[in-house]
Amino acid sequence: MKKTALIILSILSIYVSSAQDKSVQEMRDEASRAIKKDPNDTIPKIWKLGGVLRFTLTQGAQDNWSAGGDKNSLGLSSFFSAYAFYKKGKNAWDNTIDLAYGFLNTTSLGSRKSDDKIDVLSKYGYDIGKNWYISGLVNFRTQFAPGYAYPSQGGPPVLTSDFMAPAYLIVAPGMNYKPNDEFSFFISPATLRWTFVKNDSLSARGAFGVDTGKTVKLEFGAYSTISYTHKINANVIYTGRLDLFSNYQHDPQDVDVNWTNLLAVKVSGIITMTVAFNLIYDNDVKTVKADGSSGGAAAQLQELLGIGVMLKL
Repeated sequence: MKKTALIILSILSIYVSSAQDKSVQEMRDEASRAIKKDPNDTIPKIWKLGGVLRFTLTQGAQDNWSAGGDKNSLGLSSFFSAYAFYKKGKNAWDNTIDLAYGFLNTTSLGSRKSDDKIDVLSKYGYDIGKNWYISGLVNFRTQFAPGYAYPSQGGPPVLTSDFMAPAYLIVAPGMNYKPNDEFSFFISPATLRWTFVKNDSLSARGAFGVDTGKTVKLEFGAYSTISYTHKINANVIYTGRLDLFSNYQHDPQDVDVNWTNLLAVKVSGIITMTVAFNLIYDNDVKTVKADGSSGGAAAQLQELLGIGVMLKL
């Protein structure tokens, strides 16, 4: 009897031990298993936000330098660009802001601006298929501080621009073609453009096509803008934008052009080299001659090259 009891107890012990080992193993497997999300719990990302902040500093000094040049020079430029893109269903809303300001100070020339820009754009679109959107666009452009032309024959600087002088506000309903995140083409055959000159001296001269003594001019015409961003490789990114406007009521063949180009090359870490090339043509913007007098309209060109710190936001 005792022998039989011992046999039964041995069998039960082996069974319990085996069960415990199995339970422990199952617990270990469960603990090491990756947690899987229910696809139904995933919330689509409808807002995409980001931007960059860049600073470029140049400094130079020399004394008794036989090659010549200014004793001291200091240059600083800053650039801020941010975006907020909304996408839900057939609705798309793109918002961008570009701010830039730079100056150069030398012993002989004093302090002068090297860059100055405020550009805010908002564009809404409703998807109608095949990458086309029924859209509406609002764009505002101006600058931060007064700008001057410096006659090569001497004489005092000539005031050529100021904050809100000029400023441009565009309101345009139209169509937008956007096949991907890199390329966008918007066109509007019925665009309103306001030109503001909120500076008494410039207004009195009838600058930027605004009637003499007036501060606002309204134009009706056709407008188009093309935006393109391309990542050439892991360290090089190109961004370009071309704006065109034709005034139906006055010389529609004289198309206003605003073309911006920026190539950013990552050198190492947050150190980045940038090359910018910008072109503007507006028949209402007059040049300043070498003697300081007013000249005719001409293409405005700007080229900027720098190495500095760029932070991604």
